[in-house]
Amino acid sequence: MLDKLNSLFDDFKSKIESLETQADVLNLKSSVLGKKGSLSEILKSLKDASVEVKKQVGPVSNQMKGQIEKLVQSKLNDIEVKAVNAKLAKDKIDYTLTDDILEKGLQAAGLHPVTQIQREIEDIFISMGFDVLDGPHIEDDWHNFEALNIPETHPARDMQDTFWFKDMKHLLRTHTSTIQVRGMESKKPPFKFVGPGKVFRCERTDATHEMCFHQLEGMMVGKDITVGNLIYFMKTLLKEIFKKDMEVRLRPGYFPFVEPGFELDIRWKKPDPKKGESEHSGWLELLPCGMVHPEVLKAGGIDPNEYNGFAFGLGLDRLVMVKYAIEDIRHLHSGDLRFNEQFKTF
Repeated sequence: MLDKLNSLFDDFKSKIESLETQADVLNLKSSVLGKKGSLSEILKSLKDASVEVKKQVGPVSNQMKGQIEKLVQSKLNDIEVKAVNAKLAKDKIDYTLTDDILEKGLQAAGLHPVTQIQREIEDIFISMGFDVLDGPHIEDDWHNFEALNIPETHPARDMQDTFWFKDMKHLLRTHTSTIQVRGMESKKPPFKFVGPGKVFRCERTDATHEMCFHQLEGMMVGKDITVGNLIYFMKTLLKEIFKKDMEVRLRPGYFPFVEPGFELDIRWKKPDPKKGESEHSGWLELLPCGMVHPEVLKAGGIDPNEYNGFAFGLGLDRLVMVKYAIEDIRHLHSGDLRFNEQFKTF
C-alpha cells in the first residue's frame, strides 16, 4: 500500500512540472485528490486492510495530501507570475523621450476626455453665471455626511462603502457634495456654483464601476427657486454638451440631502459600434438632483425659511462614456496614451 502511495506521489510530481496552465494543474489535482481520484481510490481500499496497515498508511496519506496541496498552490502561483510578466513585457511602454518621437508620428496624446468634458461643462456654467469651486479629497465626517443629512445608520458610512482613515474621523470623499457644504459656508445667498472633482468608493472594479471616478456637483440657492429652474439649467447643459436639444424626464429618487429628490434621465439611442446609432431608443439614468433639503441649508448656515435652492450631481465618467460610446470605464483610468490620443483636439 505504501509503495502505491509513493509511486502515485512520484508520478504526480513528474506530471505537474510539465504543466503550463492553471486549468491543467487543477485537473491534475482533481484526478488525484478528487472523490474519484487515484489517492481517494487507494484510501477506499483501506476498509479491507488490517489495523496495522491502516496505522501506517493513514498518517502517510494525510502528509501526502498536504504536500500535493502545496505543490499545486506553488505551481498555480508560478503560472500566474509568468502570465503577469509576459503581459507586462508585451505592454511595456518606453517612457524615455528621444528626438525621433515626432519623426515616428508619436505625438503628445492631448488632454484626457474627462478633463476635456469637465472644462467644457465649467465653461458652460460660467457662461450662465456660476462660480467654479474646489474641495479637498480628504474630508471629515461633518462635510461628507453630517452636514448633508446622512445619518449614522446610512450604509455609505460602512467600511465596505467608504475609505476611512485609521482615526475613523477622516475619509476619502465619497462624493463632490462636500463642495456644496463648503460653498454654503463660504458664500452668502443668492449664489450658484459647480464643483468638479475626483471621488472614491469601495467598489469592485468592472466595466461600469471604479473605486475612483469623477463627479461634478452643482448648487443654486436664492429666493423662490423652483424645479423649473433646475430643469432649465439641466436642459441647457445637455444641449450644449450634445449639440442638440435633449428630451429629459424626472423620476422620484431618494437622496438624503434633497427633498424632493429626482433622477433625471435622457432619451438616447444606444451606440452601435458598426452602425453608429442603433434604432433602439430608451431612457438613460444620468443625473440625480432635487431641491436642497432644509436641514442641509441649516448645516450650511442658511435660513431655509428665507432661502431655498436646487442641487445636482453629474457623473463625468458616465457622461464621457455616453458621449463617445466607450464600453468600459476602465479605459478612462488605464493611463494608456493610445486611448487618450483618440480624443486629441489639437
